[in-house]
Amino acid sequence: CLFLAVYNNNVIDLTPEEEEEEKMSDETASSSSPSPAKKKQSLGWIEWMRGWGSVFQEILFQRITASHLENPLPLPPVNDLTCVVTGSTSGIGRETARQLAEAAAHVVMAVRNTKAAHELIQQWQKDWYGKGLPLNIEAMELDLLSLDSVVKFSNEWNARSSPLHVLINNAGIFAMGEEQKFSKDGYEQHMQVNHLAPALLSLLLLPSLNRGSPSRIINVNSVMHYVGFVDPDDMNVVSGRRKYTSLVGYSGSKLAQVMFSNVLFKRLPLETRISVACLSPGIVLTNVARDLPRSVQVQYALIPYFIFSPQEGCRSTLFSATDAQVPEHCEKPICTFISQDCKHSKPSEEAHNVETANRVWEKTIELIGLPLDALERLIEGEEVQCRYGTHHE
Repeated sequence: CLFLAVYNNNVIDLTPEEEEEEKMSDETASSSSPSPAKKKQSLGWIEWMRGWGSVFQEILFQRITASHLENPLPLPPVNDLTCVVTGSTSGIGRETARQLAEAAAHVVMAVRNTKAAHELIQQWQKDWYGKGLPLNIEAMELDLLSLDSVVKFSNEWNARSSPLHVLINNAGIFAMGEEQKFSKDGYEQHMQVNHLAPALLSLLLLPSLNRGSPSRIINVNSVMHYVGFVDPDDMNVVSGRRKYTSLVGYSGSKLAQVMFSNVLFKRLPLETRISVACLSPGIVLTNVARDLPRSVQVQYALIPYFIFSPQEGCRSTLFSATDAQVPEHCEKPICTFISQDCKHSKPSEEAHNVETANRVWEKTIELIGLPLDALERLIEGEEVQCRYGTHHE
């Protein structure tokens, strides 16, 4: 019943008038020459079932498949790297930032709450005292629910003319069970925080990533993208063609990020040596659970065997950011997708839909207020005007 309920949230609800129009169009099509294929409106049954199979396989077997990994994950030398980590005051991002800093990387915590970040930094410095050089870590304000804030952060960082070696788009939300909400920019909150804002950040930081070449854009994604669907003409899920649920919003935003990453990877010139990777951290006990209903939070805490701790969950992020062989896998037609056991895998079937991915790219560029040739111009070092953040300039 759960499967049916979730699937039905992704199919089209037609009015009687629309049903009559569809019948007429079918009759016309059958009596005339073949017409172009209909626009895909949802995942097919087979794709949907395979997607949920992947989700439950990760939930049930992630500890077994990742049993070969050490905890914490040993890191190669990273003392020459500068890493920006979004959403790094809690959960996976917090562990990622701490471990990179303790391995001697220069870490920039890009966060909404800089006060909390500075308190963490002080605590980490105190705990690290006597083990080596002081941690090279700082905090900068970034609120992904505001595209103005993304532009402001990017401008401030690029103004340093410093190289950036790793951008880790870690921050994300899953407001499970909540009604549909929109950012002040007018976008559905999952789509903005999980896809649009990270996309804008990645593009605007290309000049710094180019200076840090070889460099990487690492997107902390989710196995839930396997059950996601994206309509480029209705990325806010407001047309009424699909019923909105938090699951629809979350999984769709994660799929949009994978699709956008695929196109970004293809469009980046090889000589930039900028790699793009998406990853699944596994099912992790993080602050995302704070958005769950209280009853679900209790169940979430009662199954610790199946759930990763943040330290375990950050391993695929650290692997993606530091492993020497990741760029080699990025030479494939699509950006690499790294599973929670730090192995290279394939994204969902729908993520391979080139036509939809290109439309997602174009629509994303439009929504985040950049010109279509922004990537090429930013790589060449040209200034690009964004519709957002102009009052900060």
